[in-house]
Amino acid sequence: MTLTMTSYSAASIDPLGKGLGTVPSASVPLAQAANLEWNLLDEDVSLPAAVLYEERIEHNLKWMQAFVAEYGVKLAPHGKTTMAPQLFRRQIETGAWGITLATAHQTRAAYHGGIERVLMANQLVGKHNMAMIAELLSDPDFEFFCLVDSVDGVDQLGAFFKAAGRRLQVLIELGVAGGRTGVRDDAQLEAVLSAIARHEGTLLLAGIELYEGILADEQAVRAFLRRAVGTTARLAADGRFQRTPAVLSGAGSAWYDVVAEEFAAQSQAGAIEVVLRPGCYLTHDVGVYKKAQSDILARNPIAKKMGEALLPALQLWAYVQSIPEPDRAIVGFGKRDAAFDAGMPIPARHYRPGAGAAQPRAVARQEGWEVTGMMDQHAYLRIPAGADLKVGDMLAFDISHPCLTFDKWRQLLVVDSNYRVKEVVETFF
Repeated sequence: MTLTMTSYSAASIDPLGKGLGTVPSASVPLAQAANLEWNLLDEDVSLPAAVLYEERIEHNLKWMQAFVAEYGVKLAPHGKTTMAPQLFRRQIETGAWGITLATAHQTRAAYHGGIERVLMANQLVGKHNMAMIAELLSDPDFEFFCLVDSVDGVDQLGAFFKAAGRRLQVLIELGVAGGRTGVRDDAQLEAVLSAIARHEGTLLLAGIELYEGILADEQAVRAFLRRAVGTTARLAADGRFQRTPAVLSGAGSAWYDVVAEEFAAQSQAGAIEVVLRPGCYLTHDVGVYKKAQSDILARNPIAKKMGEALLPALQLWAYVQSIPEPDRAIVGFGKRDAAFDAGMPIPARHYRPGAGAAQPRAVARQEGWEVTGMMDQHAYLRIPAGADLKVGDMLAFDISHPCLTFDKWRQLLVVDSNYRVKEVVETFF
């Protein structure tokens, strides 16, 4: 790359960051955290802490890459889940075609983290946002796509990028009535196509994109996908695409198997590059995405035969700081530390420092442990009467919805099976 990447290459562990241990200086690189010899169970780090499990991350990376390979399609994981270039690079190294992002700021962070292809699954609007992308496009090795769904949006992009002397690849986004962005019908599609043609030489039509996750019914999803296949085939036959192969992209984390089934034939034909964009698979969860994955395993024959499925790889660790009543404990984490929009965190592991146990014990849901509420920095934990729990004990909590847990942490710990910290991962929300 020709632009400087000093903001990433110089990244170091933040000695003032939460969820970390003692850092001797502000110049310890993120990837050298193992040299500090922190161990979570030895209380070498401050709690609460967000923890990623190395072996489970690797399992999930390989599982999803193997799944898309079965269909002969490409993977551009949505990076908004983690906003961690270190994790983006793992995804690329495992075989991902590129990284999906949602904003110009996210794209810039990914670029400076070493990512050379970004599909921005969103409209690029606003002068400064366009300027950020135009700067990145001065690097001939960087490939970028954004979405268009309106004449106004196309004309604004065309005028800006012509003045900037840059060419911009765009994907027409298809949408559904009552949904999010995207053209709703053929009349809107033709208007956008005509607008792109007016900016020939500046805007390059590279393909078609959609997001099916706003639909709840499988048949509605399939109908939407088939509309996209038909539109792509028609535009390809008319010679409207200016990238070879053209891109056909869809799939969030709930319907990626159905998208693979409906789009795979286009990829096999050779003229279309099918790109799927699930993001939450990397860490998975025990809530909304566990349910989505269960549905996929129930309906998809390829997923069924692939052995152990996705594993939850992100937990919040925190101390018990008060037991004011026999059936209530107060735990030292809250809304500033964990997602709560899709269900409360779930107690999963219990460890008592200094008690001599080599590993935490698992906490089963049926034991009666339950988070009943959260404040900014406190969680209310219902416990069974007589539970063996003390102030200072360490608890790990599973989460639902990884996206809104990652965004509460500037740095997360990556640990091995013995809870030794192997790396610190930095986020850019």
